[in-house]
Amino acid sequence: MTMIKGKYMNNYQWYPGHMTKAMRMMQENIKLVDLIIELTDARIPMSGRNPDIDKLGQNKSRLVILNKSDLADPEISKEWIEYFSQSGARVMEMNSKTGSQVRQVLDNVTESCREKIERDKKRGIVNRPIRAMVAGIPNVGKSTFINKISGKAAAKTGNKPGVTKGKQWIMLGKNLQLLDTPGVLWPKFEDETVGLHLALIGSMNDENLDKGELAVNLIRILEKWYPGTLADKYGVTEEQKLLFETDPYETPESSILTAIADNRKLIKQGGKADVDRACAQLLDDFRNGRLGKISLERPIL
Repeated sequence: MTMIKGKYMNNYQWYPGHMTKAMRMMQENIKLVDLIIELTDARIPMSGRNPDIDKLGQNKSRLVILNKSDLADPEISKEWIEYFSQSGARVMEMNSKTGSQVRQVLDNVTESCREKIERDKKRGIVNRPIRAMVAGIPNVGKSTFINKISGKAAAKTGNKPGVTKGKQWIMLGKNLQLLDTPGVLWPKFEDETVGLHLALIGSMNDENLDKGELAVNLIRILEKWYPGTLADKYGVTEEQKLLFETDPYETPESSILTAIADNRKLIKQGGKADVDRACAQLLDDFRNGRLGKISLERPIL
């Protein structure tokens, strides 16, 4: 058996130098835009919002998009839409991979800038394109969003945090210009749960993290909010969960990881369960939606 302690890591931090440069670029260009389109991951709508972007856009119109909505719990997403709507922001769900909500995005952009458009008309300025900054944390799907909304591969995409590093303006006909920006985190997380959530969805570099700790904390969330998920996906039984009562080297979470390894035939040389591979499998299945539609946080309404 393999023992995993399952404590929160004290330091979910990842702020490479290029993020400082990216934030400076955004600060320099904010005066050029009429609107901030802020993408946040629908599984962690609050943890996935950079407070620095919030400060940056205080005097700008705002459209919040709960992206990757296909991976999140739809009932919880409804609660988040209500939550953000109460704060006065325009908010909508989207799955950027399918792009089925592109028309809704364009309508929301127009409505968000309605007052600005009317002011321009009164000043004799017509058909001036709306300029919008697309912002968000790493790996939230900004480039995929831009490619889908523009109908072409206008921005680089990737499945690793930090693919987009430079400044890119994308023209969408005559009425809309988008400024693509790199994904940026912030230097220090005041709440370690925020760091945990960001690490779980893959917004940090896994090479800097302990996948065992992440898997343990994901199991705790699943057992609390989505009981039965591990049984459905991996065949983990109540008997396997209870192994920790008879084995002093096991915790509830490590027993589950051992069960996942056994049930999936993830075995090391010598016949021992490969818990490291089980951790990686669990995280990958969550991130790619193979555990079902799961939200990691809920709003306080």
